[in-house]
Amino acid sequence: LAFLSACQTSSGEETLSDEAVHLAAWMLAAGYRRVVATMWSIGDEPAQEVAKDFYEYLWRQKEDNGDCTFDGTLSAYAMHHAVQRLRLRLDNTERSLLTWIPYVHFGY
Repeated sequence: LAFLSACQTSSGEETLSDEAVHLAAWMLAAGYRRVVATMWSIGDEPAQEVAKDFYEYLWRQKEDNGDCTFDGTLSAYAMHHAVQRLRLRLDNTERSLLTWIPYVHFGY
């Protein structure tokens, strides 16, 4: 599992429009099974909130199952959970939409 909490980690190069060349794709090519990335710029505070909620979800699931090892297989669910929590903290403006929508999950 790779969590890329930086701006534009899943946006490709304009000159290579037919290629899926971005940092998240390279992480998958390097062997990561799951990658969380962003399509454009993100704010510092929302990025912290999403990361915190994401990892809290994963650790809570681990503890609920009585498991003692970290398992990223629920990372897509964790990403959904974290983005939903961020959405609930925001209003319904276009600016809010641009705050939560750039987060994406690749892999299985």
